[in-house]
Formats: sequence, C-alpha cells, structure tokens
Amino acid sequence: MSVESKTGSSTRMDGTTIPFGQKFAESGNFSSVFEEGMSLVEATAAYLDGEGRTEAKALEPPVSLTYATESMRLTTRLMQLASWLLIRRAVNDGEMSPEQAFDDQNKVKFQAPQGTTEAETYARLPERLRELNEASLNLYRRVIAIDKLLKAELDEAPRAGINDALGDQMSRLTQAFGPMVENTFEIATSSDEDAPSGGTR
Repeated sequence: MSVESKTGSSTRMDGTTIPFGQKFAESGNFSSVFEEGMSLVEATAAYLDGEGRTEAKALEPPVSLTYATESMRLTTRLMQLASWLLIRRAVNDGEMSPEQAFDDQNKVKFQAPQGTTEAETYARLPERLRELNEASLNLYRRVIAIDKLLKAELDEAPRAGINDALGDQMSRLTQAFGPMVENTFEIATSSDEDAPSGGTR
C-alpha cells in the first residue's frame, strides 16, 4: 500500500518513496500518453498534407487566414509535445539522465496555448482541423501538468549523455513536419494574394 504526496510521488508503508517519474513510467501511463501524442502528430501531418490542403483552398478570407494561423499554432504545439515525449522516453529507457532531459527540454519552451480568433470565425474552420486542435490542446495541458510534477521531484543525479538514437528520432520528426510548415506558408501566401485590398490581414 502507498500514500500519494502533493508532488505526485507515492510513499510505501515502509517509508520509502516511489518517485513520480518512476511511477509514471512503470504504470504504463507514459506509454499511453506517448502513443496518443505520436498518433496525433501522424494524423495532423496526414490531414494538413492531404485533405486539409483541399479544404483550405475552398475557404474565403478571412477564414483562410485563420486556417493558416491555427494550423501553424497546431504544428508548433505538436512539435513541442513530440520533443517532450521523445526526451521522456529516452529517460525511461536509461538513455538520458533527468538533468540532461530538462536541459534539453528548456531549449523548447512550453508556452501557454494562444487564444484562437473570435468564435464565429473559428467555427467556420474545417471540422477536422478543429478536432485536431482541441485534441492537441487537451494533451498539451496534461503534459504541462506532468512536466511540473517531474520538475518538482528532480534531485541531484549523475549527468549522463544523450543517446544518438534520440537525435535520429528528432531529425525524422523535423522531416515529417517540414511539408506541414511549407503547406501552411503556401496557404497563408495564397490567401494574402487573394484577399481584397483593405481586407483582414
């Protein structure tokens, strides 16, 4: 039997503490979050590079500009989430120390989700984009909460080097998102060109 602390760690009846990070990794919760995050990345990439491009071309200003803005925010948010997930997996697999993990995570700052445009314009965006956006925001808030608990329990531990495999994974992630970013800029550019003089920018 164990007792949960305010930091998320558990204390066994014999007085020993189970760190939240260890409990999170061993409980299977991390695997669930990791799979959810990576599935969301794949689904978003497929949508923005396929069906989303077709739907975006049918939108009129200012909705087309809102599409470009929201898809860029979504892409950035998922890049941050994926980076965090890959780093945490490296820690769980013993390829990186907690200290090294937070050093790397600090290079990709978690930012408070930016507000969307006015509700009426947002509601006119394609349904699939709105679904992906809401799913990413939900996961983003959960990851931020988990990250705070992990930082709260971080102690002095020997530093370890990062495994080259993580760098390879990050490179593949960047390559996967490349077309998404390019497509978003294409949409934004074409929307600006099509917008009437004096229109919303």
